[in-house]
Amino acid sequence: MKQYVVDAFADRLFEGNPAAVCLLDRWPADKLMGKIAMENNLSETAFAVFEEDSWRLRWFTPEGEIDLCGHATLAAAYTILRFVAPELEDVRFQTLSGPLIVKRRGELLEMDFPAYVPVQTEVTAEMTAALGVRPLEAWRARDLMCVLEREEDVVRLQPNLAAMENLEGSVCCVTARGSRFDCVSRCFAPKCAVPEDPVTGSTHCLIIPYWAAKTGKTEFVARQASPRGGTLYCRLEGDRVKLAGRAALYARSELMLEELP
Repeated sequence: MKQYVVDAFADRLFEGNPAAVCLLDRWPADKLMGKIAMENNLSETAFAVFEEDSWRLRWFTPEGEIDLCGHATLAAAYTILRFVAPELEDVRFQTLSGPLIVKRRGELLEMDFPAYVPVQTEVTAEMTAALGVRPLEAWRARDLMCVLEREEDVVRLQPNLAAMENLEGSVCCVTARGSRFDCVSRCFAPKCAVPEDPVTGSTHCLIIPYWAAKTGKTEFVARQASPRGGTLYCRLEGDRVKLAGRAALYARSELMLEELP
C-alpha cells in the first residue's frame, strides 16, 4: 500500500498540517484503517479509492473515523493531482459530508466545503477554566468556537487540555481579529487524541461564517497561529466555504502489509 505524507496549508515543508494519504484499489477493513491511523500518529490519515467517476474519501484520526477534514482533503487532492492525474484541473470526492471538489487555482488548491451555521451559546465557567481566559462569545456547530478579545490572547493561550475534554464540541477553537491577517485561530482536539491541530480546514467552515457576519466581508486571509502555523485563503459563498492553500510533499513510502483483508 502506497502512502504519502503531505504538509497541507503549507508554503514550505515543516509548516501547515501533515496528513498521511493512502491511495487504494479497494477498501481495507475499517479496523485496519484505524490501526494505520494509530501507527501514523498524525491528526488524520486519508484513504481514497476511485469508484466509477470520482474518489471515495474517508478520514481517520488515531481515535477513529470522522466526517470532515479539510487539511487531509487538500493533501489527498495534492497527491492525486501530482502522482495519479496531473492533467486534471480538479478532483471530485464522495465523503460522509457529501460531495467535495478540489480545484487548482494558480498555485493554490481550493476546496468547496459546506458552511456550518454557528449557534451562539452561553460562555461558561468551564470554558474559562479550560482556556485560562474568559471568551467574549461562544458559538457551536460541530465544534465549539470561543471568540477572544485580542490576537495576542490566541497566540499565547496555554489551555488546560484535561478540562477541555469536558466542553461541548468535537474540537475547541479560539479566534480573534488579526493584525497582518483578517483573523487568527488555534484549534485543540484532545477528544480525538490531538492536543493541538496545526491547521484545521473544517473548523474554518465555522470560523469564516462567524467573521463574515461580524464584518460584512466574504473573503478572508486566515492564519492558524499554532507553533507550525498555516495560512488559509477563504471565501464565503452562500452556504459554502471555499478554502484554499498550498501543500508540500514530505514523504512517499510503502506500507509493509501483505494483503488487504
